[in-house]
Amino acid sequence: MSLTIWQSQNWLERGLSSSKTYSLKGKRVWVAGQNGMVGRALVHCLEREDCVILFLDRHRLDLRRQADVEAWLASAEPQVVVLAAARVGGIHANNTYPADFIYDNLAIETNIIQAAHLAGVEKLLFLGSSCVYPREAPQPISENALLSGPLEPTNEWYAIAKIAGIKMCQAYRRQYNCDFISVMPSNLFGPGDNFHPENSHVPAALLLRFHEAKVAGRDEVVVWGTGKPRREFLYLDDLADACVFLLKHYSDEQPVNIGTGFDLPISEFAAKVARIVGFRGRIAYDPSRPDGTPAKLLDVRVINEMGWAAPTSLERGLELYYEWFLGNIAELRS
Repeated sequence: MSLTIWQSQNWLERGLSSSKTYSLKGKRVWVAGQNGMVGRALVHCLEREDCVILFLDRHRLDLRRQADVEAWLASAEPQVVVLAAARVGGIHANNTYPADFIYDNLAIETNIIQAAHLAGVEKLLFLGSSCVYPREAPQPISENALLSGPLEPTNEWYAIAKIAGIKMCQAYRRQYNCDFISVMPSNLFGPGDNFHPENSHVPAALLLRFHEAKVAGRDEVVVWGTGKPRREFLYLDDLADACVFLLKHYSDEQPVNIGTGFDLPISEFAAKVARIVGFRGRIAYDPSRPDGTPAKLLDVRVINEMGWAAPTSLERGLELYYEWFLGNIAELRS
């Protein structure tokens, strides 16, 4: 048995042996970042549980202000916190605003994790990111690859902040016995995505580009990079479902990967998006733009063996994604 397989199985045994089924019934749940793409999906998923969701106007509380965050949690008394609040963006945004990405994300997560401890929160789930793994990590990437090598330079500011959040959850478990867990989702797409022409992630950028080209009757769309990097894409609702599953069934300091276990080159993904949108022109590539990490496929055996697997195929997810886009295009352009 290889070391990687042994470690994954060992973590699974530890996670299951130390886990305790946690009931969400009647619990007061706060999703930090509930107005964002991931946060809205989490709220929607939690609405199917018998719990009380706490809603907070984003303008009422600046999550970067420690005293305000501590005061709000002390008064609201949530029993469960899902930390989905973050400053996010694609390669261009990470490269252009490195100070914003590291400061905002560090401030948000440190404030909420500390405040959750002080307020006696029973369970906290922190959403990390697959970009926390080394640029050259062996594929598929197991959870034990964390901190085993250099990061991808184009998003290291965001990655370092996310790593700090993961380590905080581990530290608070060890020192204060807090039931804080963390997850690492793969690349996401779905309703509520950011379609900024330069700061968006790959799925949103491609969907918008192909749609606009189809509407305008253009015969070519240019995709950033070479098209060679391999990526894994997870439909947003599947991430939310996995997070709720782990809230109820997982309790350990080791982070858990959430993904599909399937990847493909960006060129193939672009072709799938073009087909869903109905663009029939030529797809060209701009190698002057950065590719980012060469490959990023998560090892999802731990969560699969716990009983969860992503239910939505890539094709079906893209169909739902485009249907939502068409239904909200006026709002997205406003």
